[in-house]
Amino acid sequence: TNLGVMYDNGYGVVQDDAEAAKWYRLAAEQGDAFAQTNLGVMYDNGYGVVQDDAEAAKWYRLAAEQGNANAQNNLGVMYELGKGVVQNYTLSHMWYNLASANGSKKSSEWRDQIVAKMTAADVSKAQAMAKECMNSGYKNCGW
Repeated sequence: TNLGVMYDNGYGVVQDDAEAAKWYRLAAEQGDAFAQTNLGVMYDNGYGVVQDDAEAAKWYRLAAEQGNANAQNNLGVMYELGKGVVQNYTLSHMWYNLASANGSKKSSEWRDQIVAKMTAADVSKAQAMAKECMNSGYKNCGW
């Protein structure tokens, strides 16, 4: 992960997105949530890899299910916009809610904004799903 960060930002090495993605992938495949999130960002934006929304969502989900607030927020964005996943405001709200609970301030704003696009029943379902997700240690997320 640290080598990925170094290549990603050019700390002590020549900045190289492809090399950063390589090191993030090695750490991500070993379950490192920070590396999974960063690899998701690489796929989301096409940095050092071919841009691929579905691959970005995959890596975000792996990190989100470990409680990583940035990944949870980014997965909320993916569901809100239908990038790499089927658009689903209920799941978007759930992930924003989880990210907010884990310290992401922007997520609470986005969660509150998406409510305008949802029914009261959908909001209630999203809240229940977020609670179940947290209570299960991120094992039962998004029924």
